[in-house]
Amino acid sequence: MDAKRIIIGSDHAGYHLKETIKQYLAEMGHEITDVGTHCMDDTDYPDFGIMVSKRVSSGEFTRGILICGSGVGMTIVANKFPSVRAVLCLDEDTARMSRLHNDTNVLVLAGRRTDIERAKTITGTWLKTAFEGGRHQRRLDKIRDMERKLCGR
Repeated sequence: MDAKRIIIGSDHAGYHLKETIKQYLAEMGHEITDVGTHCMDDTDYPDFGIMVSKRVSSGEFTRGILICGSGVGMTIVANKFPSVRAVLCLDEDTARMSRLHNDTNVLVLAGRRTDIERAKTITGTWLKTAFEGGRHQRRLDKIRDMERKLCGR
């Protein structure tokens, strides 16, 4: 899978930030698949969280980005899917550590709590930080084994 392909989705509270992050990603050379929302009309965050997380879980995309008002709802939805490791990031250090130690594959941003410049910095940090592996891989393997047992995979 090409890490340059990113799937993104938001509810109405994350719409404006999503549009800005899409442009930022395109400027960085990423190919973006936007599953919506495409306007400010009231929407339900699970609809978009499911669309992104399902496609990351299946392996169709290696990275996804979700945005809602607080980021909490999208994080809950995303982490219901096997092989999805979603993180709500409000700062660059969390973005960096989530990649280094947890190999997170879905970034969640808080549309009502994160200004545009900080969101860009968080996103850039998250995208450029590689997974360390080593002892951290052993821990991810334990999570994967638990998912397989719970999901019957």
